[in-house]
Order: sequence, then structure tokens, then C-alpha cells
Amino acid sequence: MAITKSLYGTLNGKDVNAYIIENKNGTRAHIIEKGATLDKLFIKDNKGELIDVLVGHDTLDGHVNRSDYQGVVVGQYANRIKDGKFTIDGIKYNVTLNEKGITSLHGGGEYSSAVWNAEILGDNAIKFTYFSPDGTEGFPGNVNVSVTYTLSDNDELELLYNAVSDKKTVINLTNHAYFNLNGTGSGDILNHKLTINADRFTPIDEISIPTGELTPVEGTPFDFTTEKTIGRDIENDYIQLKNGLGYDHNFCIADYDGSLKTAAVAKADKSGIVMTVKTDLPGVQLYTGNFFDGTIPGKNGVPMTKRCAFCLETQVFPDSPNHPEWPACIYDAGEVYSTRTVFAFSK
Repeated sequence: MAITKSLYGTLNGKDVNAYIIENKNGTRAHIIEKGATLDKLFIKDNKGELIDVLVGHDTLDGHVNRSDYQGVVVGQYANRIKDGKFTIDGIKYNVTLNEKGITSLHGGGEYSSAVWNAEILGDNAIKFTYFSPDGTEGFPGNVNVSVTYTLSDNDELELLYNAVSDKKTVINLTNHAYFNLNGTGSGDILNHKLTINADRFTPIDEISIPTGELTPVEGTPFDFTTEKTIGRDIENDYIQLKNGLGYDHNFCIADYDGSLKTAAVAKADKSGIVMTVKTDLPGVQLYTGNFFDGTIPGKNGVPMTKRCAFCLETQVFPDSPNHPEWPACIYDAGEVYSTRTVFAFSK
């Protein structure tokens, strides 16, 4: 195992460094300080060749000016909050409306835009830390956050999230990696096979806000309990697919109890790479690159086109601050938020 550090670029006069963790198999995770971003992830395919399975950008300028959250850590509240409003102990909060001026998305982009501080831990882990001052983007509390990336010799990339606030607040963190297990720039992901360990999902309205229902997946295009290709039902007439322009929905992990469980398994049709996503969180968001239109260049200048990648974002349910009946997202002052997600690769 080894870790190397290099200059990736500068942002507002501050150096932004890149770190590479490499294991005995040659698997390499590249993480940059801007957004604590998982920038590249090289995995051996069925020919023994290392391919980058992340769709995104290969320059700091791309991450800053053309990003759609590729690979970043998002917070203080990942996903959407209806009208940017929620109430804690009778106090009403209004947070940044950064999606069409009507929805708060990914905490207003605060965590993903920040340059985090990095600390190398041994020969296979890097800890990124960030301090969010009280009131930033409207969220209460001075919050100290950390995300630790650890790569094992078994080709498991673990993300350990920790946060603590000095005020009662909402916290929901995730990594927004865009995967194409055939390799970045290799075309669409519609023939990837996918299984999701979820018997329910949270339907959305026309602006992608959960309706409050928990709908069984059985008998719908959202049933991934048995393996199928991502593309099999994606053009179905089902209203939820129309609302999301494809899959852009939270799936409720079956038998959630706070322990580490398999959330999803994705299998590439060409490279043979299999990715198993494990989490101790109650939900995972499947997003299928519905808004890419080929106008934004990605790595190596290849345009990012519709369905060229998919995301599996582990999380509490979207808009949970307004649904106290759902798994908790509100933390007391001094209470530690701690959660773990693992991306395990095999063939």
C-alpha cells in the first residue's frame, strides 16, 4: 500500500492537492481536497487492464465550473429539502434555494465547493476535515465534519463520515460519485445489471420532492430486488419515471436496523467489474444521468451524454427534516453523526 500527494491546482489562491491511495492489486483511488472529491478510481477489468470507473472531470476548472457534483462529498444535507424550509424545536429555518430557486439541493453546494484539509493516516487512508460556520447556507450550528477514505487490499473503498454540531441541526452526508463500470467515456450504462436491496421507494412529485409515501417496488419499474439491466424499464410510461426523467429516486433499504448491509450490486456488461455498495444508512438514491445532454466535456474531453453514468448515493431519505416519521436526520448539540459506506469491487 502507498499514498502519494501532488498539486492538482489552485483555487482562490489556495493550493488544492490530490492524493492517490494504491493497493497491492494496482487499484488506485484519487481524491482531491476540493469537495473531498473522489476524482478517479482505477479498477482492473476482465482483461487485467486498469480502467477509471468514474465519470467526471480531470481538471480543477472542470470541477469548479462544469461540475454536476461528480465525486464530491455533499452536505450539510444531501439531496433535497422542500421549499428549503424545516423546523427544529419550534424554530423555523430557511436554507439556500439553489435548484431553480424553489428547492434546497445538497446543502446549497457548501461542502462540495469547499477546499477540505487532508491528513494522511498510515499507508491506506486519508482523512478530510471541514468546518462549517453556524448559519452557512441557513443551516444551524458550527459543524466539524470529517470524511475518511480507506482502501483495502481486497479492493474495498470505505468512506467513514463523522460530524458534530454545537446546535441541534440536520445532517445528511453522501458521496456523489458517477459510475460507469465499463470505464469513463465508454458509452451508456443501460446494459449494466443492477440489484437493489429495497422493497419500497419514495415517490416524487414533478419537482423531485418526495410525496411522503413509501411505495412498494413490487409490480413497478422500480423493482430491482431481482437483477435486471438499468435500461430495461427506464423508458416505461410509469409516472415516477416521467417525474424524474428516469431514475432519480431514493430506495428504502430492506430490514434497515443501522447495521452495515448490502444496498446494491451493479455489474458491468463489458468490463466484468462488479460493484457492491454497503451502508449502515436507511436509503440509497439511484440516479441515471438523466440531465446530461452532451454539451459538457468530461474526462479526456469526452462529452457527458444522457445515461453515461449512474449514482448510488447512500443517505437518509430526501426531505426527511419535514418527515419526522422517517429515520432520524436531526442531531442534538454535541451528538456525533457517524456513518459508513463501502464500495467493494470484484469480478
